[in-house]
Amino acid sequence: MRPVPRRITIRAIWSRPEGLEVQTVETQLDATAIPESVIGLCRTLRAAGHKAWIVGGSLRDLLLQRVPKDWDLATTARPQQLMKIFKRVVPTGIAHGTVTVLLGDAGFEITTLRGEGAYSDSRRPDEVFFVDDIELDLARRDFTVNALAYDPLDSRLIDPFGGLGDLSSKLLRTVGRPELRFSEDGLRVLRAARFAATLEFELEPATQAAIPSCLAAFSRVSKERVRDEWLRTMEAPCPSRAFEVMRSTGILSVTCPDLMEQVGCTQNQWHAYDVWKHSLVCLDASPVRPVQRVAALLHDLGKPRTRELSEKTGDYTFYHHETVGADMADAWLREYRFSNEERKTIVHLVRHHLICYSSEWTDAAVRRFVRRVGPEHVDALMDLGRADAIGKGKPVNDEFAALEELRARVEGLIAKGTAFGTKDLAISGRDVMDKLGVRPGPIIGRVLERMLERVIEEPSLNERETLLDLVEACAAAEPQA
Repeated sequence: MRPVPRRITIRAIWSRPEGLEVQTVETQLDATAIPESVIGLCRTLRAAGHKAWIVGGSLRDLLLQRVPKDWDLATTARPQQLMKIFKRVVPTGIAHGTVTVLLGDAGFEITTLRGEGAYSDSRRPDEVFFVDDIELDLARRDFTVNALAYDPLDSRLIDPFGGLGDLSSKLLRTVGRPELRFSEDGLRVLRAARFAATLEFELEPATQAAIPSCLAAFSRVSKERVRDEWLRTMEAPCPSRAFEVMRSTGILSVTCPDLMEQVGCTQNQWHAYDVWKHSLVCLDASPVRPVQRVAALLHDLGKPRTRELSEKTGDYTFYHHETVGADMADAWLREYRFSNEERKTIVHLVRHHLICYSSEWTDAAVRRFVRRVGPEHVDALMDLGRADAIGKGKPVNDEFAALEELRARVEGLIAKGTAFGTKDLAISGRDVMDKLGVRPGPIIGRVLERMLERVIEEPSLNERETLLDLVEACAAAEPQA
């Protein structure tokens, strides 16, 4: 079999069905980026009498000169044939024609070419049937940039819907009529917003205009699928692009109407933007960690409901917006089925995002701060504080300097082995029980907490004998002791 070329020039001429536009597109495809294992799979399928193509996001990213996260193949082979051709196969979605072929520690999804029936529930096709024509398979896909197929053995690109031209133009367009495509699977409107951010593409006007009329289908999408799209969106260079699409098309009003309250909610003299724009700038300025970015987006969720005009200053105040916002975020995160760990982290960051540090803080004040927010959350809070400052849209060099000073002081305390939790004390709950002659119970935890408060104020107390001498006094101070 002839060797696979390593760099291919692809030239496509494509005209729209209505004959209004003709495109000639030329691009480079670096075949050196295709793993030998993927090419080997295609060779094995061809040797067995079948055709195979690289498809979907892996091909799209390859053409964009990005590193694909995984590799998807489409083939004329039926699922049962795939089970016989390859030695290690997992029937991950065999009813819909998908199996996972295992090669070493890697898994590769291979899907039989298929067509689909109607989507009566706006979620899944009522019928899936296998076909032998790659163009029929591509016709069922959501966007033209995902409706491409590449045969790495023949170096041939299949592009029946002008996806290569849309890649070149950085344009996101549905395959066929957008109203039909969006009504088939309600999640596609949210995927459109996500791709606008992750690919840094613009939505084709007709595609964007069709979204509001398809929100009924979107409202039937499961909370878990929406959550997953949000988390994927947070990996984009600027996730705000997606959330602006969600705002302008009505998606956000369905998903998180509390955020819509921020639009046009003006702030005080320290902010150049309304709460919505501030939240988006803060979002983009946050590290590319999905959970932290969700916290950044939601950190001022409580501002619209706490805004008051001060008669004294003539400016707006937002007292307790962090606690109100934390409660609102908690309710939304529960509704959208975030994991307990994700939810607790996000809510904690929202609740503690106000960092009112000054150089006048004593070391004890810094220790109390770390004790309150938890040492495991300090870095994330510092990152959020910095992004929050950037979101003001005004010079904030003094705030940056203060945050860095606080970070340095906290790191110094951690390096000294400072006690911030009861587990850091020089004695344990067993020591307290032995000293008091009592069995396990709530009093043990309360005594340890009271002792920790003493150590936070005076770290030199964190010696075993010293703390043992304090046990009875701390127990006596408890009303239930």
